[in-house]
Amino acid sequence: MSIFNRQTLAAFLLGTTLTVGLGAYAVERHMGGHGPAMAAGDHMERMLKHLYVEVDATDAQKAKIEPLVKAAMDDLKPMHEQLFQIHKQVTSLLAAPTINRAELEKTRASGIALADQASIRVVKLLADIGDNLTPAQRQKLAERLNHMHERRHNGG
Repeated sequence: MSIFNRQTLAAFLLGTTLTVGLGAYAVERHMGGHGPAMAAGDHMERMLKHLYVEVDATDAQKAKIEPLVKAAMDDLKPMHEQLFQIHKQVTSLLAAPTINRAELEKTRASGIALADQASIRVVKLLADIGDNLTPAQRQKLAERLNHMHERRHNGG
């Protein structure tokens, strides 16, 4: 059985995607050499504007949701930093003259634990946001999330 089996890799990538996507810090890292980096706060504002339009949020809902998202970003930022370090460690281990399978496994397990923490935080954020939306708004949000998921997995 491979250390990096499909399910493990999928779980790691899912956690990574969630951490990077909500944390918005990947934008700063990955755009550094390709143009002006978007500040995390700017990315959050843009993300929230899309959310508000999608669900037709009221001003009262916006006032409750924004601090929830800011708190989640604050919680996810250190996780993203740790994930970046894990990625560097994996690439370093793979570049070594000999493969240290035990260290790779230890690093993989750290990545999975981190992805799990991020996933828990993201689900908490989604539930907190959902608590501030009507059932119809939650349905719109769910449809939007499904649409985004389908586009990502269908290459569109």
